[in-house]
Amino acid sequence: MVCSKKVEFPGATGAMLAARLDMPAAPRAFALFAHCFTCGKDIFAASRIADGLSARGIAVLRFDFTGIGNSEGEFANTNFSSNVQDLVAAADYLRQNHGVPSLLIGHSLGGAAVLAAASSVPDAIGVVTIGAPASAAHVTYNFAADLADIVEKGTAEVTLAGRKFTITKQFLDDVAGQNILDDLARMKKALLVCHAPRDEYVGIDNASTIFSAARHPKSFLSLDTADHLLRDRRDALYVADVIATWTSRYLPVPDVAAALPDGVVEVSEAAGGHLTQRVRAGRHTLIADEPVAVGGADLGPGPYDYLLAALGACTSMTMRVYARRKGIKVDRFSVRLSHRRVHAEDCADCETKDHDIGEIMREITIEGDASEAERARLMQIAKRCPVHETLTHEIKVRSRLV
Repeated sequence: MVCSKKVEFPGATGAMLAARLDMPAAPRAFALFAHCFTCGKDIFAASRIADGLSARGIAVLRFDFTGIGNSEGEFANTNFSSNVQDLVAAADYLRQNHGVPSLLIGHSLGGAAVLAAASSVPDAIGVVTIGAPASAAHVTYNFAADLADIVEKGTAEVTLAGRKFTITKQFLDDVAGQNILDDLARMKKALLVCHAPRDEYVGIDNASTIFSAARHPKSFLSLDTADHLLRDRRDALYVADVIATWTSRYLPVPDVAAALPDGVVEVSEAAGGHLTQRVRAGRHTLIADEPVAVGGADLGPGPYDYLLAALGACTSMTMRVYARRKGIKVDRFSVRLSHRRVHAEDCADCETKDHDIGEIMREITIEGDASEAERARLMQIAKRCPVHETLTHEIKVRSRLV
């Protein structure tokens, strides 16, 4: 199960940066994703790679740089250096709230940014670039026709991918003063360089330059016929597959806990979350949490959600077993549940009348050719679901300190 949620944190200048965290139930690592120049966190390449990695157990935090997308701040006041500082701020947020950033991933200019930021993120064990330029100044090719105006007037409005951005001379001066290759030669992290030979924006020679400047361990992945923005979903998922496999060589081997006995569930606080809980059942690991409004991080269903899910799953399973045994033609069962507190005195069929009670509404849908009599019988069988019987009969919870 993967939970995708919106988060925000202060960037290098104090502006709040909009982000999205794609979190698997039990992440084996956390990654930061830096988007391409003026693109944003929700560009297809970013979202699809995040989907692919989170499905393989790697949580991904992707965010809009200052002045981009839903983040605060003015784009005109930013530059490559401020992007690098935003990346470091994102790493700090991830480390303090969820887990150490083990992996830095950057697309296009974001790839150059993660190379520059790598030395400031000591926890990261690996860096991945996708279609990255070997020089931050390469980005000026996107608005080459406007360079003279920017130098002469100090600023100019340029159109990139159909959107208008203000580029200033300080931006040009900043990228001109960057030398990511020097940083790369000193980087003591594993590197994976991903590049398409036919990249229409950043030539393959950039990948060769980056690869040559880096020390081992380093790897190169050819993206074959992919375009610069990885518009084809298959290309993005291929990159995610390879990154997940490549990263596993450098990540610590996780402790594989033995499966719990049948009928035993273990709940423990998850690292980094205020109310987040790690739930183990058999060989399965889940996450429980509460909404942000009540102090949680909203990384998983709440306790009552799991209670309703248990009743709903048990109901559907019990009805299916009965229908199969009796040869009743049912295509699909579905159960929708909700919980609320009601005054006992308003409950006509309740024995107690002196305090509030819990009420669960269970709406059952039976799809198929079952007759009215068969449907009525199935509704009776729903009440025999073991979880239903547990909830409606007396039950005692006994606790002891271990």
